[in-house]
Amino acid sequence: MNAPIDFQAVKTRQQAAWASGDYAVVGTTLQIVGEQLAEACDLRWDERVLDVAAGNGNATLAAARRGCQVTSTDYVLSLLDRGAERARAERLDVNFQFADAEALPFDTASFDAVLSTFGVMFAPDHARSAAELARVCRPGGRIGLANWTPESFIGQVFKTLGRHLPPPAGVQSPALWGAEAHLQSLFGDSAAAIAVTRREFNFRYRSAAHFIEVFRTWYGPVHKAFAALPVEGALALADDLTQLMSRLNRGGAGSLVIPSEYLEVVVARR
Repeated sequence: MNAPIDFQAVKTRQQAAWASGDYAVVGTTLQIVGEQLAEACDLRWDERVLDVAAGNGNATLAAARRGCQVTSTDYVLSLLDRGAERARAERLDVNFQFADAEALPFDTASFDAVLSTFGVMFAPDHARSAAELARVCRPGGRIGLANWTPESFIGQVFKTLGRHLPPPAGVQSPALWGAEAHLQSLFGDSAAAIAVTRREFNFRYRSAAHFIEVFRTWYGPVHKAFAALPVEGALALADDLTQLMSRLNRGGAGSLVIPSEYLEVVVARR
């Protein structure tokens, strides 16, 4: 019999990974995803909106710009600080609060819309975090998600990392949140409807070497992976990532432009 998964231990390691580097350096480039998700969810002025695993606040800012009453949550305090800096710069009134996506400290049916862009998909216990999103969203409300697909560029980056540093045994891949069948299994009982749109985000860097430099410095999981590997292993990982980007680059010899597919998901709460 397999030993039960210690989700708390996995989460503690993940929290340390996301707190390393500075995700905001990468996260800010993804702002358009939050704006598109806010439109897909048809957010209204004065609606109560929760951003889960908000990072540096892309969906948070998008909702606040549309007049919503926004609570922005993450389990990395430094990222909430980054989001708060951005909100102050735009004179947006946002409540920032430390929270675990798998145990949200809010009453049932507290929010009209619950959002997460490339955030909740990384929580280790998929069923529990999905149940929490559904619990705090009122009947008739919306749950809006942006999730990398398994086949996407970022999905393949994580597969590459996994070949060099195997993920915890038994823990489901975050990329499953980008598979429609998995979303149905997570939200089917609480959803009146699940609308899915396939979109692409374009990563734009000078070169593969530039992408690796930025991500190994600032993007927590990649930062931690390179730090954990010996010199030879780090060189091999960099080589594998470079080959991956060379195959997918549509920017030509002088630049790096790589589209990465994601699912834009709107769950209508039953």
